[in-house]
Formats: sequence, C-alpha cells, structure tokens
Amino acid sequence: MSEHSPRPALSPVVAGCWRLAEWGWSAPERLRWIEQCLERGVTTFDHADIYGGYTAEALFGEALARAPHLRARLQLVSKCGIRLVDAARPGHRVKSYDTSAAHLVASVDNSLRALQTDHLDLLLIHRPDPLMRPAEVADAVAQLKAAGKILDFGVSNFTMSQFAMLNQWVPLATNQIELSPLRRAPLHDGTLDQMLALDLRPMIWSPLAGGRLFSGQQPDALRVRAVLEAVAERHGVAPATVAYAWLLRHPSRPRPIVGSRRLEALDEALAAQTLTLDAETWHEIWSAGAGVEVP
Repeated sequence: MSEHSPRPALSPVVAGCWRLAEWGWSAPERLRWIEQCLERGVTTFDHADIYGGYTAEALFGEALARAPHLRARLQLVSKCGIRLVDAARPGHRVKSYDTSAAHLVASVDNSLRALQTDHLDLLLIHRPDPLMRPAEVADAVAQLKAAGKILDFGVSNFTMSQFAMLNQWVPLATNQIELSPLRRAPLHDGTLDQMLALDLRPMIWSPLAGGRLFSGQQPDALRVRAVLEAVAERHGVAPATVAYAWLLRHPSRPRPIVGSRRLEALDEALAAQTLTLDAETWHEIWSAGAGVEVP
C-alpha cells in the first residue's frame, strides 16, 4: 500500500463547474443546484481559475455565501497554472503556463476570494508546464498547506513521467485526465497503471467525450453509441450510464466529472455505481471505440 493512500475524500461522482457562467442562472438558482447535488451525494465541485473567463468561481462563491453552512458538507477542487488572454487579466499578452510559486500562491488567494471560502480541499496544476521548477512548486505547496489554504495537491493532464518527476518533490493526490471510450490512451500509456501502483484515484474529465459519444457523427462515435445503446437496453438503463460504468469498471476507481446543468446527467452517472459490466462487454465497448478487436 502506498503512503499516499486513496485520498482525498472526494465524492465518487464530481460536479463540474466549467460551464457555470454559461448557464445563465441567478444566485438562488445556482444555490439550488448545489443543494440538489449534495442531496444526491455529489459533494465535490470541480473548478479552475480560468473557467468562464475567470468568472465561474465567483458565481459559485456568490451562491454558496447564501448558505455558508453548506461549506462543511462539500469539497472544492480548483486548478491553476494557465494564463489566458482575457479582459479579466489585461496583463496577459499571450496564452501561457505559469507554475512559479508567486503565481500558484496568488492564484489560490484569488480562488479563495472568489469562492468565498478559507481553503481549497484540492488544488491541481491545470496543465504541464515545460518551465516548471519542481522544487519551487513543492515550496509553494508547503506554504499553502501550512497556511491552511489547501488541504491536498495534485495535477491535471500530466503524463506518467511528468507525474513521477513532480511526485518525487511533493506528494500528489491525483491526476485529472481525459478518458472515455473515444479517448483510451491513458489505459495503455501507463497513466492509469501509475495511479494503480500508487493507490491513487484519477479524476476524469470529458467522460462522454465532450458530448461526442451521443451527438457526434464520426465513425468511432457511431460505433460506440450503437454498443452503448444495445447494452443499455439489456440492463434497462440510459446509454450514458453504460458509458460511465465502462469508466468505473477500471480498477483505479476513476472519479468522473459531470459538467452538465442537467440533474438527469448526474443521475445517469450515479446509476453507474450499481452497474458492473462484465469483461467481455467492457472490451466490446473498447473495440467499438478503436474500430478493431483487442490485439
């Protein structure tokens, strides 16, 4: 068993806040969505400083401030390290990455103010930075933890080697990666093997391939959709539930992020927890995505 243990204590399904600014909700409507997530056992909310052009965190924080007692029942995840060219950040000349200690600390402080909270349960570096100095990142994380501003730390979109390198300097809690029947590389490039070896649970973004699984007309999407629909009919569930069950079947115990305003989308993901696909069906879905049978 790794010294890391399968922390942090996040919910098995995570609510994604990427598009929160696009939903056009009032603060009471946003608060009601938070409450409805909690009622379903979805207690973890995934943010990034850049979401909504640096506005989504503040929209969430405004809603949460209307019921501050809810903070003890939920976990806030945020990501930083990307500098967008945006009106909210007039000093940014080109899109770039910044994992300097100054940027990490300032980003966390900005997120805490926006979210109207005193700590993040988990901070992630959003994208690998070729100029990252691991010792500097480790020092910043130590500073943030000592101040109680973050409880845990991890990364997003890191390769196996990038994760291993930074993990030598500062213990990482997770890797938030893209995975779906249409994006299978982490199954075979060592990314999920690494999570298993360290007994860490990955977080999964775009578990439905950004909606392409059910709206795309590409050959791979059409093949997978046909299999998902057939399996769904056999089990009496939604096709999306089968797609989530395909992810959850992996022994690394992935946590899918559901970035939809539709509560039905959360329910479909939650239902996958009680649908265990047999190995043959899992490989049938893999083969549909690949367009070939397994080697």
